[in-house]
Amino acid sequence: MKTDNSSTRIAQALRSRAAALPPGAALPSVRALMREMGVGPATVQQALHALAREGVLESFPGRGTFVAGAPAATEAGDTLWQTLALGPARAGAADLLALSEVPPAGTFPLNVGYLPPELRATSLLNAAAARALRQPGVWDRMPGTGLPALRRWFAGAIGCPEHEVIVCPGTQPALAAAFQGLAAPGSRVLMESPTYLGALLAARAAGLVPVPVPTDAEGVRPEPLEAALRESGARLLYLQPTHANPTGASLAPARRAAVMDLAHRHGLFILEDDWARDFGFEAAPPPLAANDPEGHVILLRSLTKCAAPGLRVGALRVRGAAFERLRAARVAVDFFVPALLQETALNLLTAPSWPRHLRRLRAALRARRDALAAALRERLGDSCLDALPSGGLHLWLRLPGDADDEAVARAAAHRQVLVSAGRAWFPAEATGPRLRLSFAAVDPAVATTVAGRIAEAVREA
Repeated sequence: MKTDNSSTRIAQALRSRAAALPPGAALPSVRALMREMGVGPATVQQALHALAREGVLESFPGRGTFVAGAPAATEAGDTLWQTLALGPARAGAADLLALSEVPPAGTFPLNVGYLPPELRATSLLNAAAARALRQPGVWDRMPGTGLPALRRWFAGAIGCPEHEVIVCPGTQPALAAAFQGLAAPGSRVLMESPTYLGALLAARAAGLVPVPVPTDAEGVRPEPLEAALRESGARLLYLQPTHANPTGASLAPARRAAVMDLAHRHGLFILEDDWARDFGFEAAPPPLAANDPEGHVILLRSLTKCAAPGLRVGALRVRGAAFERLRAARVAVDFFVPALLQETALNLLTAPSWPRHLRRLRAALRARRDALAAALRERLGDSCLDALPSGGLHLWLRLPGDADDEAVARAAAHRQVLVSAGRAWFPAEATGPRLRLSFAAVDPAVATTVAGRIAEAVREA
């Protein structure tokens, strides 16, 4: 056990060192690492093998160990011209890539937005996939709008006619299609501040200009929203009214009415990201789209979060002329969602075990939220959390005013706790240092340990 702990510590140290080196850089020899780290050869070799399996390092017998990504010895030519041709990288791209990476073994991945393996519907999905494989035509082409039976399920869950539903391969492609279909490049798009990092990146990739609108514990603020509408001329608002990512806030009932009134008066489209509908610990108001006969609200639902990362299935609800715009934008991305995924999703959703899974999931998430929040408040004080979210997956941790959120995130990573620095989640300047923490990733039994390491990182940074 001691060797495993030492190996994990050495692996993390070497992982951090590799991140600061260019691809192809050589690491010290095993003998040199033994002297530097004060451990034996087996511990060093175990750490090196683990990093090689992760793709962080590459080992070549007789030559040594190198940071992965080195060009092959036979490769010729200088690719530096690409730096000028590509131009600057998109803001937020590196942060989103970090969220999508598979977390290294031995870490507490509080930076991810998916359920941990023990909370996923894996056995139910396996059974659903086995039934789906027995369906005729499972490898055929599908309609661009989706499998009719699955569209009917989404229509029933959303409360709309089937012909208003477009099945999509998860949230991110749906966001990309919506931003491309609802606004022309160069247009302004209003976004809560802070908001979902993936939506920010998708909007920018579509050529849109995010305009921040302040939020608080009751969601987006109507007065600044109206001012932003007048000043920007925007005709599109991206909104998370229920358990917003990253803050966990839900839009208050009075504000919901005010937002819809603004949409009617200004001819505004609202892209309603209802990603956390299945994660509510208490009864939540219906989506904005439920009371929208004029088609101002385009609703996005996803099954990926509540089932497993590999079930890339979601849906857009669109009414009116915007339907054809979004259908065309969807088909331009990848034609259709594979029939096997759609049949698997349909079999999962219609099984009697699915409601039981959701009930158990909500209970487990509530326990994890309470345990981590209590441990953080004990270590960092009650003011570190503005409020407890009534659903979702995340806590929005307030850091001391003089803290550097990125430095805290790096210090936490050195302690095998992966967190998201808050500044990346703002469309413009951050209003203060924050961390986004996924309480879903923390079993109550280790909440005190995780909170202690985060508190140590805060003090160090």
